[in-house]
Amino acid sequence: MRFGQNGVLKQRIDGSETNTGGEKMRAIVYEQYGPPHVLQLKEVTKPAPKAGDILIKVYATTAAAGDWRLRRADPFLARMFNGLWRPKRIRILGFELAGVVESTGSSVTRFKPGDAVYAACGNSFGAYAEYKCLPEEGSVALKPDNMTFEEAAAVPVGALTALQFLRAGKIKSGMRVLVYGASGSVGTYAVQLAKHFGAEVTGVCSASNAELVTSIGADRVLDYTKQQLPNDGPPYDIIFDTVGKSPFSVCVKLLASDGVYLRAYHVNPVIIVRGLWASLTSSKKVIGGNMKENAEDLVFLKERIEAGQLRAVIDRRYRLEQAAEAHAYVELGHKKGNVVLTVCED
Repeated sequence: MRFGQNGVLKQRIDGSETNTGGEKMRAIVYEQYGPPHVLQLKEVTKPAPKAGDILIKVYATTAAAGDWRLRRADPFLARMFNGLWRPKRIRILGFELAGVVESTGSSVTRFKPGDAVYAACGNSFGAYAEYKCLPEEGSVALKPDNMTFEEAAAVPVGALTALQFLRAGKIKSGMRVLVYGASGSVGTYAVQLAKHFGAEVTGVCSASNAELVTSIGADRVLDYTKQQLPNDGPPYDIIFDTVGKSPFSVCVKLLASDGVYLRAYHVNPVIIVRGLWASLTSSKKVIGGNMKENAEDLVFLKERIEAGQLRAVIDRRYRLEQAAEAHAYVELGHKKGNVVLTVCED
């Protein structure tokens, strides 16, 4: 074993102290479920691209809700995906990234070495590392020219989720849209994209985040800590819960007769059943589910960003070896926008 910068303990992922072949890279690895301190800086084998893959040198990634939930196995069903007693399928977290293509597989045509890209890693995770292989046909696109790597890394998951849910709600100009959790990662993008599509937007957040939500385009901001959602205006065409904490019955009542209630975190079985019942017994719709990764939507977002219509909100930045600190902060549930991990200096 040896110590790296700032006294962080480094060891081989297999527990050995010698390099027994293959290039190595730094990565944050977790080998048991639990609190943030289970995240450890280790050396692992650097991946090599297959025929249809690109190898990306990771400059930045994020500490996102999907990362800490998988680390804690919360909900418990996450263990069905990643190992019942300890992590088996995914041991390196990181759901999104920005970096530079280092090399490509033999059949790759979309990208070349030196291309600056941003990407969503999907269920393979793996961005808490110096290098990551992704399929060329995956959710990868050229990085927006007017963003740093840290800013670009904070876009894919939150913005793709916001975009795809708003499209599922058939958003269009003139609609009234309420975004619950408007100061979070998905919420900040949902506010901006809803305004891009011409909607009148109400953001729901704490009073301390009201100025931020107004600055990104919200027409009205409600403090969820001081008031129930008011029934003091025309009904909403879309209510978008980006954090899974909105009052279900109240939101359904506040919808227009053909309104849509979007829930980005739709994992509670009771809520799923209530949503199905509401959709079956009225003309209102309740829609939940997961983001579908695709490069086309990343290109759309790139164009909006370069046109000055969309920006990343970054709360805090940490170095890769500070991943545990980043997770501890994110789990408090008070972050504004995104928390970034810098892997390589821009």
